[in-house]
Amino acid sequence: MTISSGVGVLDKAAAILNALEHGPTSLAQLVEITGISRPTVHRLAQSLVVHGLVGRDMHGRFELGNRLVELAGAAGEDRIVTTAGPLLIKLRDLTGESTQVFRKQGDHRICIASAERPVGLRDTIPVGTQLSMKAGSAAQVLLAWEDNERMIDGLRNARFTPTILAGVRRRGWAQSLGEREPGVASVSAPVRGQSGRVIAALSMSGPIERLTRQPGKIHHEAVVRTADELSDLLRAQNDPNASLSR
Repeated sequence: MTISSGVGVLDKAAAILNALEHGPTSLAQLVEITGISRPTVHRLAQSLVVHGLVGRDMHGRFELGNRLVELAGAAGEDRIVTTAGPLLIKLRDLTGESTQVFRKQGDHRICIASAERPVGLRDTIPVGTQLSMKAGSAAQVLLAWEDNERMIDGLRNARFTPTILAGVRRRGWAQSLGEREPGVASVSAPVRGQSGRVIAALSMSGPIERLTRQPGKIHHEAVVRTADELSDLLRAQNDPNASLSR
């Protein structure tokens, strides 16, 4: 733990929640990440489960609980949602395709912001839509920078391969062709938080007949530029003295 409030049990509970920010985590992983003894981690994590702040996934791993989502909603609109809105509209108008921001939640990804193409054939993904982490360019982005153990777990039964994820990390963007849904193509890039960690994926999607079979070649610059702009704005909100220059 790097921050101390002077109240040990709260600091340890906060360390557990911070560790779970990266996704479902086993008890052994929590011990390793937090540096807290196994009995204490188990006792605190189970107590957090009782209060809904921590949940368990289908494999028995600990994950952030639904109560945190409710509390975040009560605190006001999510900054990433309000900040992303105008940028998604600008990207939509530039490319002529639907745009979205996805955030990883457990074994799924959630659409937290979108700007749909107003007319014609389009890929419609309403806010709140829950999609698989096993297919699609946004899933590739959200998994590509995970630690090795979570990446291996995420690749099980996925439509993409370790080689594809290596390419995503090298290029800084991902594309997919019919992975999530037949006939749909997409391009995605990472949105990064204050520490540089990937916190979301910004995407554009539409029919392959318009995006072609090389959507990344055509659109990756606009998608990456928009994702970088969103990252910069979010960092500046956390640090008013931060420069927006890249």
